[in-house]
Amino acid sequence: MTPKISFLVALSLLGLPLGAAAQTAEAPAALVLPAITVSAVEQRMLRDRAIVTGLIAPVESVQVAPLIEGQPIEALLADVGDVVTEGQTLAILSKTTLELQKSQLAASLASARATIAQAEAQMIEARTAADEAQRINERTTALRKQGSASQAAADTAASNAISATARVTVAAQSLEGARAQVTFVQAQTENIDLQLRRTEVKSPVNGEITQRNAIVGSIASATGAPMFTLIRDGELEMDADVAEVDVMRIAAGQKVLLSLVGAETALTGTVRLVEPTIDAITRLGRARITLDQPRQLRSGMFIDAEVLVSERNVLAVPVTAIGRTPEGATVKRVQDGLVTQVPVQTGVRDSGWVEIVSGLVAGDSIVTKAGAFVRDGDRINPVPATN
Repeated sequence: MTPKISFLVALSLLGLPLGAAAQTAEAPAALVLPAITVSAVEQRMLRDRAIVTGLIAPVESVQVAPLIEGQPIEALLADVGDVVTEGQTLAILSKTTLELQKSQLAASLASARATIAQAEAQMIEARTAADEAQRINERTTALRKQGSASQAAADTAASNAISATARVTVAAQSLEGARAQVTFVQAQTENIDLQLRRTEVKSPVNGEITQRNAIVGSIASATGAPMFTLIRDGELEMDADVAEVDVMRIAAGQKVLLSLVGAETALTGTVRLVEPTIDAITRLGRARITLDQPRQLRSGMFIDAEVLVSERNVLAVPVTAIGRTPEGATVKRVQDGLVTQVPVQTGVRDSGWVEIVSGLVAGDSIVTKAGAFVRDGDRINPVPATN
């Protein structure tokens, strides 16, 4: 017995008219098209973004070390977290040894000046004696020519003149040596004065202290850890790690949106520079991002960020409309209820939308969802999507 005859027999047993039964049996034969959601290809503003991560770090760290060594630290006038100005005293070193050396140099300077006075007196005496010896030599020479003086007297006078002139030279050199000694002692004194000024360790820049290694009583040394570490002008930036594929897309001046765990609102910034090298091990590049709200961050914080590479008005479709085949991306276009699979070239993806570079035109109707259940050549009942 066929299904249709069995259906009619069942209806007769229920007391239904056979005419109605015949109409009921023929109804399933009518064609019912599946209702499929469709969307129109439209112009949308899409943003091309690169995702980066990194740490907050100072734009410039400044290390403060003592300019003199070997002196004990007497006092510390600044601590971690203090905001200091250029020239402000951060620590004071002991001056006792330097002041003692300055007293010794003052005595040496007085002695050197006394030596100059003696050398000047000797110089005057030598010049006077030389002048007198020269006059005697000239008179003796004249008398020798007249025959009134012997040759021996003339030779003696000439010899005395030469000796006196030599003593003038020696006295002059002694005077120069004494003056040089004064200059040397004065230079040593100025050096001690400079070291005394440097016993006050000052901040070279405006900034905020982030580290203090100095301890009262320890010996100041320029080697090893610095006494203080500062963030110059308190300026922070993000050192962002960038995937190798995104390095060439990021450039200085691009806007950045930063996401911090626990922050109620996103922060903003700007790409300051992109370093020209890629790490050979991690295969990551590095970008430095200037922060617009640095006071809301602290050095060492880990942060995620989105770099806005570009923003443009393009043809776009929902990401759910894109299918994949071995040949590439496809969509299912609908014309008069007929489904046609169309290859497309895609671009930027943003907020559930995909840029269509080629393959479709504005106003085309495409299957929004359930594309896997619709085949090329199928007929459907298109239902416009509600945004």
